[in-house]
Amino acid sequence: VPAYLFLPRARGRHPAVLCLHQTTRLGKAEPAGLGGRSDLHYALHLAERGYVTLAPDYVNFGEHRFDPYAAGYASGSMKAIWDNLRAVDLLQSLPEVDPRRIGVIGHSLGGHNALFTAAFDERLIAIVSNCGFTAFPAYYGGNLAGWSGPTYMPRLRSEFGLDPRRVPFDFHEIVAALAPRAFLAIAPVRDDNFAVEGVREVIDAARAVYRLFGASERLAALYPDAAHAFPSEAREVAYAWLDRWLGR
Repeated sequence: VPAYLFLPRARGRHPAVLCLHQTTRLGKAEPAGLGGRSDLHYALHLAERGYVTLAPDYVNFGEHRFDPYAAGYASGSMKAIWDNLRAVDLLQSLPEVDPRRIGVIGHSLGGHNALFTAAFDERLIAIVSNCGFTAFPAYYGGNLAGWSGPTYMPRLRSEFGLDPRRVPFDFHEIVAALAPRAFLAIAPVRDDNFAVEGVREVIDAARAVYRLFGASERLAALYPDAAHAFPSEAREVAYAWLDRWLGR
């Protein structure tokens, strides 16, 4: 899987962050700061902050050309999850990385990709999702077609008829499954893709599970006055969240 790796200039072991890109033909180049929107250059920003960062291409974005279905994967999402698990393996193998201090951050596609990956990999101890999800019934009034393309989760159409009531999971369960690890959701109130009302529902539902773990302070949400973007004030909160829980 093609990826960009950033290493801090300082010697020693550092915390690391897996940096997952949005839906863009640029793929990994955008978080790496080589093009696209400057508010999404978080692999570069975090490297400048002292982290080891790794920005891989999602399957069939950037330089990563691969047919996940010919290889037996159930979805593009599952191929991306597998790629990200291997990315964490790589980070843990590097002498510059403290293997106990690894997090993940992403915007939009990268935001839910971060959630899905963290649900499968407890080595990711701090997670940030910006504009990454909403409850399925709140996604375009419950029309899940946007989630069901071959790059994402086609079984939402083929198995569940794009009906949120038939889908056997929602983001409430995914966020709850992260407990007691540190999770920050950033959901701009004018995001026309992932409705903020559904994000609030998800976070409110997951809080009960975090309380059971005695980890209420490890679940947080920020609702900036913005559209589908990663504004500077939200990025600063996100980076400070990673600093706090990864011990930079």
